[in-house]
Amino acid sequence: MPAAEEAVSLARETGQPFVLAMALATQAKVAALRGHYDEATELAAEAEQLGTPVSARPVLATAQHARALAALGAGDYPQALARLLRMHDMADPSHQLALKYHTVADIADIADAASRGEPPGDCAGVLARMEEAATTTTSPSLHDGLRLARAVLADDEHAQALFKAALAADLTRRPFIRARTELAYGEWLRRQRRATESKQYLRAARDAFDALGTAPWGERARRELRAAGERSGERSAGTSDILTPQELQIAQMAIEGLTNREIGERLYISHRTVGAHLANVYSKLGATSRVQLHNVLESLGA
Repeated sequence: MPAAEEAVSLARETGQPFVLAMALATQAKVAALRGHYDEATELAAEAEQLGTPVSARPVLATAQHARALAALGAGDYPQALARLLRMHDMADPSHQLALKYHTVADIADIADAASRGEPPGDCAGVLARMEEAATTTTSPSLHDGLRLARAVLADDEHAQALFKAALAADLTRRPFIRARTELAYGEWLRRQRRATESKQYLRAARDAFDALGTAPWGERARRELRAAGERSGERSAGTSDILTPQELQIAQMAIEGLTNREIGERLYISHRTVGAHLANVYSKLGATSRVQLHNVLESLGA
């Protein structure tokens, strides 16, 4: 969020509408993942206003994905699928060759819900086309999503082996898809009346979602844990819940040892403005020095 906010600010100042639109669409995706649906909708709409007149497909695809993630987080699977299918329709302005690969895990999620009674839509057709595309690209997002899709769409005889294969992939740099795979496996195990086994995967997913700040998915993991007979505490607030993106960025620079003047030069703001932001940060976090600020941010996982 701090990087996207800085990009928005610089793009406005330097008159770069395409960069501005892309940064706004990126902010919309982050807001959707965090469960801030109204904010995600507003940012996506602003990005689309800039991107539509010039048919900026990367912008329109990213904004569409943000809208889909918001619907998915809210449990509105038909709306989420309708948004995602637009990204896979070559005649739609939201179609973009590479960015559609990032939607496969979302479509797998919808397909999983479809197997439990939700309207299935055209999940199978899209996933079949993505399987074909996977033969010609090494896109990590595509292959991660397809491993998840194969597992959730498999029959009970083969599902466990496919979930194990999905989790055996190297996902150390992609914690969100790993957590989504753990969540789906935990849900499958619970539906198989293997509640005790399901808990370790549901706990791991919950903890990862909480650390990432993806609140809607964390709450879903908590619901599954309750259904498996285990209660979870409420998610603790993280830095992104307490500080604005710019405050977080300034706080991180401050604990790296930069002076207010150096921070201001990097962000193109005055050192007095930096000081005002830091005063707000100290007040919000209950810190009185940069040493304390470092300790607090570390405890919050920033």
